[in-house]
Amino acid sequence: MTEFWLISAPGEKTCQQTWDQMMVATTRNNNLSTNNKFNIPDLKVGTLDVLVGLSDDLAKLDSFIEGVVKKVSQYMADVLEDSRDKVQENLLANGVDLVTYITRFQWDMAKYPIKQSLKNISDIISKQVSQIDNDLKARASAYNNLKGNLQNLERKNAGSLLTRSLADIVKKEDFVIDSEYLITMLVVVPKTSYADWQKTYETLSEMVVPRSTNKTHTHTHTHSLFSICKYLAVPIRYTVRDFQYNEQEMNADKEEMTRLSTDKKKQFGPLVRWLKVNFSEAFIAWIHIKALRVFVEYGLPVNFQAMLLQPNKKNMKKLREVLNDLYKHLDSSAAAVIDSAMDIPGLNLSQQEYYPYVYYKIDCNLLDFK
Repeated sequence: MTEFWLISAPGEKTCQQTWDQMMVATTRNNNLSTNNKFNIPDLKVGTLDVLVGLSDDLAKLDSFIEGVVKKVSQYMADVLEDSRDKVQENLLANGVDLVTYITRFQWDMAKYPIKQSLKNISDIISKQVSQIDNDLKARASAYNNLKGNLQNLERKNAGSLLTRSLADIVKKEDFVIDSEYLITMLVVVPKTSYADWQKTYETLSEMVVPRSTNKTHTHTHTHSLFSICKYLAVPIRYTVRDFQYNEQEMNADKEEMTRLSTDKKKQFGPLVRWLKVNFSEAFIAWIHIKALRVFVEYGLPVNFQAMLLQPNKKNMKKLREVLNDLYKHLDSSAAAVIDSAMDIPGLNLSQQEYYPYVYYKIDCNLLDFK
C-alpha cells in the first residue's frame, strides 16, 4: 500500500490556477508525486467560532478513527491466520481498493447530508465509528475465547509423548481394567533405548509382571510408548506417564474439541464478512473526516483547492522543499520556523505544525505483520 499527502491552499484568481501551479511545481520538470484533485462539496459553513471550535474536535476524532481502522484491519489479519496473504484483498472501501477510493474520492451525500451542520456531520461519524469499535471489542472477545479454548485443547494433544495428552492415542486393549491386583503403567522410552528396555524392564521392580510390556500404537521420531503390568512404580530412569483409562472423560474431551472446532468454523464466515463491511465503513468515515478538517481549516470565505499527492518515495524530501517554496508566502512565520530548523544541524522538529499550507497524511499501510 502507500502514503498520500492531502494538502490545500487558497485559490489564486481561481482554484484551477492553484491546481495548475502545484502541478507545474511537482510534475512538469520532475517526478515528485502523482496528483489528484480532492473533491470537497460546498458544506454548511456556520460561524467562524464554530469552525475554530470544531478544529480540535476533528483532530481528536481523526486520530480515534484511524485507530479503529487499524484495529479492524489488524484483527482481519489475525482471524485469517494462515491466509494473511488474502488480507489486503478484503480491505476495500466501497467495493474498491483503498488507493482507488482515495484518488477518486466523492463525498457520500446519503450517509453525510451536506445540508446538515458540520458539527452534526462530525457527530454522525463519531457515533458510527464508536459503535464499530464497541462491536469489534465484543466480537473479538467472543471469538478469541473460543479460539483460545480450542488452542488449549489442541496443545494438550500435540507435542512429544513426554507431555502431550495420551487420551487420543491409547486404546482400551492396552490396559488391564478393573483388576484388584494389576495396574497398567505407561512408560515413555527413548528410541535409542528400545533394546535395553526389552532386556531390563522385568528387573526394574520385583512387582513387574514378566512379558507384560507392549509397544502401543503410537511413537514419534524420538520416543515410543510402552505399557507394562505391575504393582509398584517403575524407577525414574524412564518417564512414567500418570494416566488412567477413563472412556467417559476421554470421549468428553474429544466431543469438546469437536464442538469448539465446529463453533469456530460457524463463526469464521460471519465474522470475516462483518470485518469487511465495517472496515469499509470506518475507512470511508476516516477519509470524510480528513475532508472536513481541510474544509474547516480555511474559515471564511471558503476559497481553496484541496489536492491529493502520492509522493514518489525517493523524492519525498525534495517534494517537501518544493511545496514550502511554492506556499511560503501564505505564512511568513511558518516559513521562518522551517528555515531556522533547516539551519540548525541536529534539530529534529516535527514540522507538521509549521507547513504554510494545510497538510494531512493518509497512510494506507495499515497492517503490522511481525
